[in-house]
Amino acid sequence: METFRSPAHVRRHAVAALLAALLLAAAGLQPAVAADAADNAAEREMLAAVTRQLELLDRLAERGATTAPQERARYHFDYARLRADLQRMRAGVRDYLVPQRAQPRDPVPLAGDYTRSGAASDKEAPSP
Repeated sequence: METFRSPAHVRRHAVAALLAALLLAAAGLQPAVAADAADNAAEREMLAAVTRQLELLDRLAERGATTAPQERARYHFDYARLRADLQRMRAGVRDYLVPQRAQPRDPVPLAGDYTRSGAASDKEAPSP
């Protein structure tokens, strides 16, 4: 026998599932953070899994936002804020996994002589 569930009931379960998955992802991250430096490959693998879970949560939140009824309720779940937080978490993990490196540059030697003769104008080329 199939039971009918109201949209509000389904939405509450979807939000609860989102939050449970997020908590599980965060709890799974704790052992990797405390791991020894020699276990770097396992940490990277776990962080990649966390990123995939965050992407799944984002897709679920997007679907929840599009299927959420626009009824006159006192409180609404803020899917946009949830998605922004998920994006922030994904960016933090991605920045850790692929850190930005400073680009090498060609240093230009400094002239070192900053005195000019009294008659020289500002439009002249600097002396070597």
